Amino acid sequence: MIGTLRERGRASYHAGLSAEDRIERAYTDDGHTVLARRWRGRGGEIDLVLCKDDVISFVEVKKARDFARAAESLRPSQARRIATAAEEFLATQPRGALTECSFDVGLVDQTGAYEIIENALLLQ
Repeated sequence: MIGTLRERGRASYHAGLSAEDRIERAYTDDGHTVLARRWRGRGGEIDLVLCKDDVISFVEVKKARDFARAAESLRPSQARRIATAAEEFLATQPRGALTECSFDVGLVDQTGAYEIIENALLLQ
């Protein structure tokens, strides 16, 4: 049983990395620059931090069988932790809290198809 749990955990970890790669590629193909991957502050972790035209995008990536299940896995408490971590990240930027930013969610389904919802975390 432990081997099975460990194997599932490892598979989930690698599936998450693959989903993050897919969303990162979508952003970079659109002209964004990656500032950080899995950035961790005291408040929590942000999967991707990207920038385009002086706008920083904080992106949470969710992978599941379909987009609806992926979206459902994002909880308000997690959105709050991401916002807290984003405040810490913005403190490292020249314009600080005045930096224009978005809080996006990247959804990836089991086929590798993706959907990006801009400012989705503000809706939580």
